[in-house]
Amino acid sequence: MNKPLILIVEDDAPIRNLISVTLEAHEYRHIAAPNAATAILEASSHNPDIMLLDLGLPDMDGVKVIRKIRSWSNLPIIVISARSDDTDKIEALDAGADDYLTKPFSVDELLARLRVTLRRLNQTPSDSPDTAVFSNGDLRIDYAAGCAYVKDEELHLTPIEYKLLCLLARNCGKVLTHKYITQQIWGAAWENNVASLRVFMATLRKKLEAADGGASCIQTHVGIGYRMVKASE
Repeated sequence: MNKPLILIVEDDAPIRNLISVTLEAHEYRHIAAPNAATAILEASSHNPDIMLLDLGLPDMDGVKVIRKIRSWSNLPIIVISARSDDTDKIEALDAGADDYLTKPFSVDELLARLRVTLRRLNQTPSDSPDTAVFSNGDLRIDYAAGCAYVKDEELHLTPIEYKLLCLLARNCGKVLTHKYITQQIWGAAWENNVASLRVFMATLRKKLEAADGGASCIQTHVGIGYRMVKASE
């Protein structure tokens, strides 16, 4: 099996080199792009497994890059940026990023985030529930195909949104705490992941509501977590 291919999008040469050396030391293949135009070209031509994306690029804001990529691909995108305000994180996550690391970052944490993302990509049908298809009212999840539907219309979900939906479905009717969800999705209960979780849950709920005439099976338990409500309730 080929080693994972990581696309590094970073205009700062020392940081780009640091990431490259780190990936090489851990046997990841990688390609690098110093700007948005090259990044989009590399993403479309090489089909990388993960993109590591800086937001402060010289030719285009990284959020716009995310939106462009998301118009045709569910490629996992981990943002690595010096922007630390919650508004910047929320904007990137809302645009379709899967994760967000703030500079200066720990190399160990970056590697951990990569491992979590790759585990998600490498999940097989045996990692899913025994039932091949989950149904709850108008919602249907085909685990083998990796697709979700509402009223037989496919939902266009990011990888994180789909994983959240499956996690809630596997525990339908149960309240899942913020800590439990972040551990299942990102592999650890980092504080900044709770803010990310709220963004992903909000966008997931919007997509469910848009497809189901304003109805949503996801219930928020303020200060605790989330629950998928059974259709009969």
